[in-house]
Amino acid sequence: MARKTKEEALATRNQLLDAAQHVFSECGVSNTSLQEIACAAGVTRGAVYWHFENKTDLLAALWDRVCLPIDAAMDELDQRYAEDPLARLEHKMLDVMQRVVNEKQTRDLMEILLLKCEYVPATEATRLHFVTQRESCLDQTEQDFRAAVACGQLPASTDTRMAALGLFAIFDGCCFHWLMAPERFDLMALADNLVKAYLQGLSKLS
Repeated sequence: MARKTKEEALATRNQLLDAAQHVFSECGVSNTSLQEIACAAGVTRGAVYWHFENKTDLLAALWDRVCLPIDAAMDELDQRYAEDPLARLEHKMLDVMQRVVNEKQTRDLMEILLLKCEYVPATEATRLHFVTQRESCLDQTEQDFRAAVACGQLPASTDTRMAALGLFAIFDGCCFHWLMAPERFDLMALADNLVKAYLQGLSKLS
């Protein structure tokens, strides 16, 4: 019976995450109440508070749900391209882009973060959470750029932090404009060209 209760609690939690993902994506974070999420999930508001403290907690859980499989894929790419840091960076970036295009959970999360979340004092905790997560991703990307410098793929003068920020700017910009109007261009074709050109350009800097 105890195991069944845990399974039921997990099922309710997933219902709430699915509902939050849908309502945040449709209406925006600021315009969505926990009561609306509860109604969309078909549960009581009390059930929301049993699993999540507030909307920031819900958003963090949505982030974690998307990032767990991505982290596993990044670990696999680390091993596959252990001796080729630039190929590692390229494939990591394109892997996440592919998920934005093909996986609804990833696409919806990016839409929420880039288009449907106002970063104002009322959502400061949400902003700080994602800044922290982003810094962790930047640190890992910078490590890959440092490895590229160490093995001679990039000049010793490369500013690895700026290189990582530039790659993130490509990712954010491509995703933002594609999410605004997906019918306007092929995200994967654009991302593939831009990432390759960016990395090749860095390799030619003196």
